[in-house]
Amino acid sequence: MKLLNTLTRIVPLFLQFILNIGLILVGLTLVAFLIREAYMIFNNLFISDTVTSFYDMTEDILIFFLYFEFIALIIKYFRSGYHFPLRYFIYIGITAIVRLIIVDHTDALATLILSGAILLLVIALYLANTKLLKRE
Repeated sequence: MKLLNTLTRIVPLFLQFILNIGLILVGLTLVAFLIREAYMIFNNLFISDTVTSFYDMTEDILIFFLYFEFIALIIKYFRSGYHFPLRYFIYIGITAIVRLIIVDHTDALATLILSGAILLLVIALYLANTKLLKRE
């Protein structure tokens, strides 16, 4: 019985430690990609002699913001007592769908469906921010 109590206390702490180390590694990797993406954007705008299309530049900027949002999510995880707020996932989902619409908008029906998905995510965000569901 004493061994079981010790295990139920130690195992969650060990798994939380492993999760935290993994998230720190993911965060550092995302920071490296964020810096690389910022360099590529800066290089395409000011240094490179090649002409970059508007869509390619917009796609690069949206990818930059996706990295930024995931890093912010990891920071929020550590600051909010080791949990991920739902609304941050919704923000990331909206940004990802907007990126997809900007990059591939050749099919009008697919764009309309993706726009409907954004509307559903905005409704979910509104519901997540109501006093009934808000935990913070």
